[in-house]
Amino acid sequence: MKRRDFINSGLSATAVLAAAPAWAEWTPRRPINAILPYSAGGGTDALARAAAAAADGILPVPLVIVNKPGSSGITGATEAAAARPDGSTVMVTSAGSFLLTSMLRGTDVTPFDSFEIIAQIGNLTPAVIVPANSPFQSVQDLVEAATATPGRLRWAHNGRGGFHQVAGQSFLNRNGLEAQDVPFKGGGPTRAAVIGEQVDFAFVGIQQAAGFENELRVLALVAPERDAIRGDVPTLAELGFDYVAVSSPIVFFAPKGTDPEIIAGMEAALKAITETQQFADLMRERGNVPAFLNGADTAARLRQMQIDTQPVIDALKSQG
Repeated sequence: MKRRDFINSGLSATAVLAAAPAWAEWTPRRPINAILPYSAGGGTDALARAAAAAADGILPVPLVIVNKPGSSGITGATEAAAARPDGSTVMVTSAGSFLLTSMLRGTDVTPFDSFEIIAQIGNLTPAVIVPANSPFQSVQDLVEAATATPGRLRWAHNGRGGFHQVAGQSFLNRNGLEAQDVPFKGGGPTRAAVIGEQVDFAFVGIQQAAGFENELRVLALVAPERDAIRGDVPTLAELGFDYVAVSSPIVFFAPKGTDPEIIAGMEAALKAITETQQFADLMRERGNVPAFLNGADTAARLRQMQIDTQPVIDALKSQG
């Protein structure tokens, strides 16, 4: 599609002005496949699909979300990294989980060495959740039960090495607790395990509770401040429990070596997408809000996260 045809295709003036820089030097001519290395139904999947829906009217081609779960996100990341660096295949993922998994497992594929960082579109913050009919009405109840029966309670998370496991294991370690670690492949399966009472509690993104309020109980947010959407949920900080604040940006990556003009075009398009009312509405439905960061700022955030979490990763490695 030529640029003049794109502008004349009935888009709003706002979308055209926002997206115009993206197409000045590069115009995608076929659908863009965005590999998402987790199962459908999780928090990352929900945000990615919100972006894909809002991209209609910003991008001249479809943005297609392709789920490739496995090995805590590394299977999909490996496939995305090996794709042709021509803009037709990208990856959208929980960058915190990707970073921490690569650090913990020493994987060949890493955020900085295998990819170009395009931009952040949102953010995920973990929470402590239990089944709706759980006897645990508070974090204090949970802590007391775990203290009384060391290693008996079962807890779930989205995958080994991800930021949910790091958040949960850090909480257990810092509060002298033991529980059985039960990993799942993504937020959707983790939430289902809690609802089905296969586990006693879980550390998942706060947005996982959206639409499931009658089936889940959120005990606390693993953060220093309350959530913009779920302001009724207390934080571990205000409850007085020791924890490590670990959140995760949702980031689009391109294979290493992708042309800078393509990266700039995608970054501009993602910024335009996150500024649409449709994206804001879809994010709110999913218990979240837009949070755009350009590629440079996103890279800086991930570098700082790498520094801040290294002690936690070292501790997890020592535990085997």
